[in-house]
Amino acid sequence: MKYLNGLALTSAAILLAACGGGSDTGGSSSVDNSGARGSLVHNPPLRVTGMTAAEFATRLGETANGKSLLQIAGTPKCGVNFHYMEYGTVGGASEATNATGAIMVPTGSDPACAGARPIVLYAHGTTTDRAYNIADILDPARPGASEGSLLGAMYAAQGFIVVAPNYAGYDASRLAYHPYLNADQQSKEMIDALAAARKALPNIGSADSGKLLLTGYSQGGHVAMATHRALQAAGQTVTASAPMSGPYALAAQGEATYFGNVNLGSTVFTPMLVTSFQRAYGNIYTNLTDVYEPGFAPGMDTLLPSTTPIGTLFAEGKLPQTTLFSSTVPTAPTPALQALFNNITPPTTPASLAPLFALGFGTKNLITNQSRVDFLLDALANPDGAVPAVTTGATATAPAHPMRKALKANDLRNWSPKRPVMLCGGNGDPTVFYSINTQLMKSLWTAPSPLAPAAGLLTVLDVDSASPGAGDPFAAARAGFAQAKAATYAAGGANAVTQAYHGSLVPPFCNAAARGFFQQVLASGI
Repeated sequence: MKYLNGLALTSAAILLAACGGGSDTGGSSSVDNSGARGSLVHNPPLRVTGMTAAEFATRLGETANGKSLLQIAGTPKCGVNFHYMEYGTVGGASEATNATGAIMVPTGSDPACAGARPIVLYAHGTTTDRAYNIADILDPARPGASEGSLLGAMYAAQGFIVVAPNYAGYDASRLAYHPYLNADQQSKEMIDALAAARKALPNIGSADSGKLLLTGYSQGGHVAMATHRALQAAGQTVTASAPMSGPYALAAQGEATYFGNVNLGSTVFTPMLVTSFQRAYGNIYTNLTDVYEPGFAPGMDTLLPSTTPIGTLFAEGKLPQTTLFSSTVPTAPTPALQALFNNITPPTTPASLAPLFALGFGTKNLITNQSRVDFLLDALANPDGAVPAVTTGATATAPAHPMRKALKANDLRNWSPKRPVMLCGGNGDPTVFYSINTQLMKSLWTAPSPLAPAAGLLTVLDVDSASPGAGDPFAAARAGFAQAKAATYAAGGANAVTQAYHGSLVPPFCNAAARGFFQQVLASGI
């Protein structure tokens, strides 16, 4: 089956029925077109497919990636029914909109698969593909299918209900943009998706145990943490959370980029952030050329996410692949600042990261020198407590630059969890820097910091580190990551490891660790 993005749900129903989808029950159905937050448009939602545990294992065993996933996730205990839902939510400026997502329900007679089950609310990572749909696992080539299979194997096939939004601005959402890393909107949307899914569960043969587990990777790590913060502030139940490789200290990540520590993927992340914040706050720019070079500015506010593959956008010159900033040193107002600008265009230290940073500089750059200078002058006048050097670790007290103000507004260094949290990542991540995100949050959440949670609530896992030895609950994740990293290096060298690190090496092992963490919390009754 080929799922056609953007079709009316009646057309989608026909397509799904042709693939064996439909309702799990023979009862009545309802339609809610109110658009209210948390409303479920079709109840019961469409079933994309259902597989027994044996059928799911067989399906995964048909591909090399599936076999690898089976080794990490383990043999399925449960069958899984995959459902596609549409729900009401809001955009970045609180405008009413819709979004879609997946509900994965464990099935089977194993005690781990029957009765009321815990819910894993999952937030996915950055994608430029507007057709992204985690529920559509039938065609492995479809955007979202791989992540949907991972979630099915890692969580649903082991007895967890999975709720996974595709996000506003993707798939059949009417929103013309995506509120990227907008902590308020994305946490609201996660809560809306959860509310909609809970309406569906009685009609798709499942029940909620009341145990809620939050997780997500990369962008989704930020979203998962923001959602935990929002639910906690509202007095709602959170059993545990496991954000993975996320830009939690979003302002610090942005500061590092403008100081020249350009991360892999920055030419995608930056325009998505600029568009998101412009839609939410309206003050990031007056004209697109305030931020972007004239050759790239036209249409940049509507470019991402796109139905055009990112490789094609690069090839057509709509975006530079790596060149965020100009290699021409910006002009500074003082000799001291000029010396600084000379040293960070690009930075040459640490030597091990200099080649990565150098990729972010060139002649066909995305961001204007003036835009970079304006950002840096404010950063130097109103410094962040983590970049360019760690001082307090806190966000800047009074940033004046509109982009810095927006980054601070969506930074997550301002709360303390009251339920168990595991942070997972890899210290060599070239995309979301471990030191100013995971490691910084660990520091802020460790006594004597005033933000430190109660003892025993925080666990931090660097999968790219040696096991401390006997009693390490994450020894398998560390060993598996080391093996995968070594195999990637053997096949393609250091560059292959850099390219694969964030997107494919870390995610399965952090997800396996997150599942183990959740199982431990559930068993402990904390």
